[in-house]
Amino acid sequence: MSIFLLSFDDKRLTQAQVAEIKEHVPSGLDFVHTDDKNAIKEMASEIEVIAGEVRPKGLLDMPNLKWAQQWGAGANWLMRYPELVKRPFTLTNVAGIHAIPISEHILGMLLHFGRNFANAVAAQKEHTWANIKRPTDSYEHIPFAFSTKNLFELADKTMLVIGVGAIGERTAKLAKAFDMHVIGIRHNPDKASPYVDQMVSSAQLLDVLPLADFVVLTAPLTKATRHMIGEQAFAAMKASAFLSNIGRGELVDETYLLPALQNETIAGAALDVFEQEPLPQDSPFWALDNLFITSHYSGANPRYNERALTILLDNMARYGQQQPLRNVVDKEL
Repeated sequence: MSIFLLSFDDKRLTQAQVAEIKEHVPSGLDFVHTDDKNAIKEMASEIEVIAGEVRPKGLLDMPNLKWAQQWGAGANWLMRYPELVKRPFTLTNVAGIHAIPISEHILGMLLHFGRNFANAVAAQKEHTWANIKRPTDSYEHIPFAFSTKNLFELADKTMLVIGVGAIGERTAKLAKAFDMHVIGIRHNPDKASPYVDQMVSSAQLLDVLPLADFVVLTAPLTKATRHMIGEQAFAAMKASAFLSNIGRGELVDETYLLPALQNETIAGAALDVFEQEPLPQDSPFWALDNLFITSHYSGANPRYNERALTILLDNMARYGQQQPLRNVVDKEL
């Protein structure tokens, strides 16, 4: 008998959620719930379906695997395992479930800079009232005093969304709610979005970068997108522009990002991801006042498992009925 493996420990899902998965296992498959690597290795040849924590090295031991449902969206790990790209199994992900938390995270990052929240938080810790400087005032002796030049509004600004998938489109929707002009970049620019004023292809990146006040990276990491924001991109951006990256750290070439921030080639950046994670304690990025760092949690939210489970159950029904699966990953990209 072939196996449907739910590869999670006992704490990841509730008992009710595990029971619901077990109840919907396609006929002809035995349900096994374990995250024990040794146990999985012993049954590897019998595993037809795996859902949950999909470990690349473990997949190599599964010669009869037909479908793997991972619990995350990114599949850039395939770039390190070309042998799995050639395997005939179908890989699906939970793309789309991050759209709400990540889009809100992005707008929060921009508001952090626009409303000078870093200064307000620092002043609060010191029990200090942060005064606003007026042209005729002198506040040099008062800590945390700042000018309205340190503030900006989102309204009437231009946002460039690079990667208009589920996350990018909802980010564009929120941007329009703030009365921003939105330019989008997607693989197929002929596919319009009601929240994007102008859709272009990645080949036009350097043409539209000079127009953007906010450059937002929501693209997946592929061979084509790796280091897409590098020396030429930073040179094309406005000195007043801000970069936000919630995709993958390797989308940005940090060799050029660091001096762009240090020399104020761009105004600032808000990063949830880096090329090396965790970011080393001695990284020079920590000390930059024009950089806002969050530790790769933009997609985290209390409804994550609930939303991922909806996709899994839908795909389980499709698999049992031999219908096309949802969220199939193109392993060749």
